[in-house]
Amino acid sequence: MSGTRAGRDIVQLWFCPNEGLDEATGTLLAGHWLDEHEHEIARRFLFERDRRQYLVAHCLVRRVLSLETGIPEAEATIWRTSRGRPYLQVLPTERPGGAAGLDFNLSHSRGYNVVAVVRDRRVGVDVECLDRSAVRGFELIVESFAPEERAYLATIEAGSRRDRATLRLWTLKEAYAKARGLGLGLPFDSFSFELDDGQGVRSFRPPADDTADRWIFVELEPRPKVLVSLAVERGSEGDVPGLLLLHDGFPWGRTPPSEVALSARTSEYV
Repeated sequence: MSGTRAGRDIVQLWFCPNEGLDEATGTLLAGHWLDEHEHEIARRFLFERDRRQYLVAHCLVRRVLSLETGIPEAEATIWRTSRGRPYLQVLPTERPGGAAGLDFNLSHSRGYNVVAVVRDRRVGVDVECLDRSAVRGFELIVESFAPEERAYLATIEAGSRRDRATLRLWTLKEAYAKARGLGLGLPFDSFSFELDDGQGVRSFRPPADDTADRWIFVELEPRPKVLVSLAVERGSEGDVPGLLLLHDGFPWGRTPPSEVALSARTSEYV
């Protein structure tokens, strides 16, 4: 399906806990697949849990890119922009359905990894876990939000409901900033989301250099208290992907993904 018209209308999302790739296999694959830049970063981690997270995440990226393009995992050349956003090198002799037009994004947090892939549009993804250690830092997170978002959170009684709303806003902001290729270089108070109380994005106020109708947003909870948000760019004619394929686990076998139908609404929640 890659490289076809149908491929343009699909968002592929791989969700993989660290335990989806056992430590011995992950170390072996990383030794063969990762480039020197990735190995250098892995060597800098002080804690083994952080190094393992990094290795699983980047093995996942290379496996997914190989499945999407046919390029062997160890041969994919991954470049990075000045702001650190990765992209796959396209060769002049690239075959149809290869790296041309492909955009991908990676996020990992607290033992969970996600990779999103689209064709002929931009995508950003973020994963975060709603746990006690994350909640302790929420006050600092909220300080970076837009005034209307801070006002909204102030109306919610302290507790699990406010914590969830805070994390939903944070992952949406991260996903959008990553899709733009700006990361934390984009001030998080320069744009805002209005959430439906139950689920979904009611409205999106973009930064001054963007338009709200350029994007759709998708929220998922593949595990209890594990929140994933995606920002997906509409096509040149305003079209949106019609389908999201959610893959669970490290992509070795042929387990079929879950299918999530998307619409032209501002946001979906699964």
